[in-house]
Amino acid sequence: MGRGKIEIKRIENSNNRQVTFSKRRTGILKKATEITVLCDAHVSLVIFSTSGIMHEYRSPSTTVIDILDRYHKQSTKKLWDPKHENLSNEVDRVKKENDNMQIELRHLKGEDVTSLNIKELMALEETLENGLTSIRDKKMEFPKRLKKRVDKLADENRQLNCIVNQYGMDMDDNVREMDTGYRQRAVRDYNSQIPFAFRVQPIQPNLQERI
Repeated sequence: MGRGKIEIKRIENSNNRQVTFSKRRTGILKKATEITVLCDAHVSLVIFSTSGIMHEYRSPSTTVIDILDRYHKQSTKKLWDPKHENLSNEVDRVKKENDNMQIELRHLKGEDVTSLNIKELMALEETLENGLTSIRDKKMEFPKRLKKRVDKLADENRQLNCIVNQYGMDMDDNVREMDTGYRQRAVRDYNSQIPFAFRVQPIQPNLQERI
């Protein structure tokens, strides 16, 4: 007894819907793989689940961009608006410039120069000589900068020495003033106590003379 036909409509039960999605997704990816291998077809398949997860398959001999370009040319439908086309052209231009810079860098390193003609070799030689001259000039600036730095440090050292010496002289003057003031106070204290030190005691009367 064969299976009955399933009515094609949205499955309301979320669990059943997820199980069916997983089974049918696997079947579609399997069919895409089979038609690629059996028929040498170029296939690009993209599936998005309700949760936003992407599943894809692409034939090993092609890319998604190639598939889209072929679709764009044969269907005459615009897949990109002018803004995206301009952005794509800008990306291609930057990639091309980057490739050219990588080639020029290899040439400056002395790599892959066998394919250059005489004019290109002369231009490369001139570029290297200009770069070498610039490097030498930059190298000669270091001793000058170092001398300026040394002179600046020496000047700062002289200024610090002057400040220290002046501070030392001020300290000596303060010490001398303090010593002089101390001596003067000591002398005043000593002189103020002399009358008390030499005060004469009154003479006691002779008791024997009263007898």
